[in-house]
Order: sequence, then structure tokens, then C-alpha cells
Amino acid sequence: MSWLIFAFTGPVLWAISTHLDKYLVEKYFKHSHVAVLLIFTALIGLFALPFIWIAVPSVTALGLRSAALMAFAGTLYMTGMLFYLRALQSEEASVVAPFYQAAPLFGYVLGYEVLGERLSDVQIAGGALIVAGAMIASVRAARQRGIFNGRLAALMLTCALILATSSLIFKIFAVRDEFWPTTFWMYAGEAVFGIALLAVGSFREEFVGLFRKSPAAVLSVNAANELINLGGGLGNRYALILAPLSLVQAIGGTTTIFVFAFGIVLSIFYPALGHEDLSRGELIRKGCAAVLVAAGTVLVNR
Repeated sequence: MSWLIFAFTGPVLWAISTHLDKYLVEKYFKHSHVAVLLIFTALIGLFALPFIWIAVPSVTALGLRSAALMAFAGTLYMTGMLFYLRALQSEEASVVAPFYQAAPLFGYVLGYEVLGERLSDVQIAGGALIVAGAMIASVRAARQRGIFNGRLAALMLTCALILATSSLIFKIFAVRDEFWPTTFWMYAGEAVFGIALLAVGSFREEFVGLFRKSPAAVLSVNAANELINLGGGLGNRYALILAPLSLVQAIGGTTTIFVFAFGIVLSIFYPALGHEDLSRGELIRKGCAAVLVAAGTVLVNR
């Protein structure tokens, strides 16, 4: 099966999760710290650990050093997401999203220097088209600002570098020690990160307070959201052992296009749950972005 199928699993499921995140933030997390959302992510990973262990008992047979490095990759991933959520607190998603396109650039450098990955000219051109398409879909000219936001750039460039480094560590160990053992210890690292957040009194109080207000709704919607995220992450990480790091991350950057596609569906059939700008200009611009991504996808698969 083509690595592209697994690579696109990530952005498709993450786009669904983005709409669920909007719903959750507006209804339950509007006045909560972003770290509280990551606690839910960590708990879902913790819940998955015994199931992976039962299915693949060899996950605990790895050496302590290897397991620790894999877990470190999990904590790096959560740290990168914390920087991303912090950026979203002060800026619109359309302003933040283009900075995600730095991840494939970091991925290319890391893959080249550490793994010795080499891309053909055609693959480089395809990756560039995918990144360009994702950026076109992410930015609205009317929302661009005339001043440089140093804080936003620092947060998102740090986020992109951290996520690329986490993916690099995952790829190194997944190729050497197989997919599931690497995944198991990455989730273990994410769980440790979540436990550390719970140790902070203010985060713990906010987390417990959410359950007291509406336990059934918070649990059900968050659980569904994090399971969708889990599926996207598994597909994206499996693609990493089949294809170069920078190409997988470039495809991961197409999440914005799928967010727009699902937004159209919600705007037409369920407007109470989501609204998307369906003006002629927006449809043309994002249609062009989709064409660029499709062309790039054809090139990177050659």
C-alpha cells in the first residue's frame, strides 16, 4: 500500500479534529489554559498503552536507553503542541497556520544530515508545490498584518523544529526497532508529560472543574476527538518509516485544505456547528491550492 495513503490519514483526521477542537474550546475550554487540552491527549495515550502491550508483548523488551529516547520523542511532541496552542491563544488560525510549513524545511535538513535521505529534483518540486498550496489555503490577504510578530514567529518556528525533531527520533527507532514498540514508548512519554501537567495545581484544578460542570459531555467529546487524533498520528507516523521525513511532513501541512473542505460541509448541512467563507474569491483561491497540492502529490510519489 502506498505510503501516501498513510501520510494523508494524518491531515484528513486532524482536520476533523480541528473542527471538534473549535467546538470544545468555544463550549468548554474558552477560559481554560491550553495545557488542560494536552492533559486529555496524554490520558488517551495512557489508555492505549495496555492494549498495545497485550497485542505486542515485545514492546517492553527494548533496552532502557532506547525506551527513554523514544519516550523523550513523545515529550517533545507534546512540548511542540504546547507552543502551537500558545500561539493560537493570541493569533488567528489563518495567521498561525503558515508557520507550520517550516516543519518540512527542518525535516529536510534533519533527514539529510542525520539519516542521509536524498530527494530527487522531482520530489523536491512536488514537496514545494504541496507547501505552496497549503500556504495559499492558510492565508487570507485581508487578514495579513503589516507588522512582523516576533513572538508568533518564535513560538511557531520553535514548534516546527521540535515536531520535526520528534518525528526524526521516531523514524530512527521505528525503522530499527519496529513501529509498535516505538509508538508504545512515545505514548508513554506523552503520558509522563500529562502527569507533569497534572502536578501543577492550577492545571489540576481546571481539569477537575471541567468534570464537575459536565462530565459526560466533556468525556465523550474529548475521547472521540483524541481517538481521531490518535488515528491521524498513527497513520502519519507509519508513513515516516516508508518515506522521507520532509515529504511526510509536507503532506501533513495540507490539513488546512481538509479543514476547509469539511467546513464547507458543515456550513451547508450543519451551520450551527461551523461556518466557512463560501464567497467566490475564497472558493477560487482554495481550489487553486487544492490543485497545487494534488500536482505536488503526484510528483512526490514518482
